Amino acid sequence: MYIRRTTIKSRQTGEPYYTYRLVESIREGKQVRQRTLLNLGRHFEVPREQWGALVQRIEHLVGGQQDLVPAYLDARWEEAAQRYAAQLIHIQASVDESGSGTGADYHTVDVDSLELLRPRSVAIEHVALAALRQVGLDKQLQALGLNGPQRAAAIATLVARMAAPGSELATFSWLQHQSALGELIDYDFLGMELKALYRISDQLLKHKTALEGFLYEQERTLFDFEEIITLYDLTNTYFEGTAQNNANAHLGKSKEKRSDCPLVTLALVLDASGFPKRSEIFAGNISEPKTLSMMLGRLTAGRTDNAPTVVLDAGIATEENIAWLVQHGYRYLVVSRKRHREFDPDAAVLIKEDGELMIRAQRRVNTDTGEVQLYCHSSARENKERGIAELFAKRFEEALEKLAEGLHKKGALKRYDKVLERLGRLREKYARAAQYYDVTVEHEESTAITWQRIKPIAETPPGSIAYAPTKRIGTRAPCGGPTPCSPTWRRCSAR
Repeated sequence: MYIRRTTIKSRQTGEPYYTYRLVESIREGKQVRQRTLLNLGRHFEVPREQWGALVQRIEHLVGGQQDLVPAYLDARWEEAAQRYAAQLIHIQASVDESGSGTGADYHTVDVDSLELLRPRSVAIEHVALAALRQVGLDKQLQALGLNGPQRAAAIATLVARMAAPGSELATFSWLQHQSALGELIDYDFLGMELKALYRISDQLLKHKTALEGFLYEQERTLFDFEEIITLYDLTNTYFEGTAQNNANAHLGKSKEKRSDCPLVTLALVLDASGFPKRSEIFAGNISEPKTLSMMLGRLTAGRTDNAPTVVLDAGIATEENIAWLVQHGYRYLVVSRKRHREFDPDAAVLIKEDGELMIRAQRRVNTDTGEVQLYCHSSARENKERGIAELFAKRFEEALEKLAEGLHKKGALKRYDKVLERLGRLREKYARAAQYYDVTVEHEESTAITWQRIKPIAETPPGSIAYAPTKRIGTRAPCGGPTPCSPTWRRCSAR
């Protein structure tokens, strides 16, 4: 066994280049000829002075025997020797399975004497690859015009997202050093460039609509389910940089509290079984309700069966969208955007009772539209919302108190117009709590701030103690002295 260098001329440019092969000499009758064992490619980098040691190490790995005189192979080429040996073993196993080799060869192995070379994970890769082939995705990639290396990169990208989710760089490292996926699909990922993963991601994005439609139809056939319910929702994510080359990156309201960064909006349509039907990337500043017709409109085209029930949250369930759903024959289940909910505890039906937890529901039918409204009440949710509202009310009062106390502190805000401006900002920041308060700014001899809670946040449970909503601070003492009145609270029993 030895390495041979061959000069080949390029068909396109006519310029010569070298290609390397691992060959062996065999005797057939009275003649001796060379047989190529492995094509090492044109980018073979091992220096000539290391070829003999490399071949000796490969023979050692393939044969499983220790050399009497060890090969002095540089440590940096050890991984290449193991890779080439693994490829030779795979080729020999394939020949034996086809019946052209020597057949099965059994040996007794001492498990304590095993030596692991190039250990790789294979379990999750095998399951993911089997699922991918079962739905015919590998054949669909070929039908879309992807060649062999592109299909290998696409399969690697998809399997890596299931086995070891990460960036293209992390996937590249996983394929080369941790996974045995290359052995499963007979492709050498050590010879693949990192840019191939970035290019295949662009190719998959280009064929996204075709791939999503193909996979969903395959899943419907495989699992034999009907489209009963369609779930639709959106979210957004942000970029750390400026994302100048992304046309969809715009400033908007971030659901991750990062409105200072450019955003993109992600939309997803699912069925009741959790299978994705369609996905889309919108601009970060798009109005969420306007995306419904764009997403479901393409799914409606060409339908002959009954449209499924669409489930939406309150952010998308505008009157315009509901009218669009009715016009296109969709049934819908949405969270109402109405502020005033006509819940009647006496007309409600008890759904669940577990200790202090009570869940009640009331059904109402709109005789004009035929729309069924279901009002639900949960005691746990009521306590949670009351606690949140009380927390914001406490923060609002603390901010008012700080603003009022500053009227008598050096360097604090005192000008009447500036006080009103700060008060307006507080109302905007604590809009949920500010609606329960009547705040007055007096401007006669001196500026003073008074506030009073004009309505309770919610019905307080019997037996508890609540702070009364009246408080006055920031004015002079009744005696006319310069010291302001201390904060006073009145306690009352909630009814």
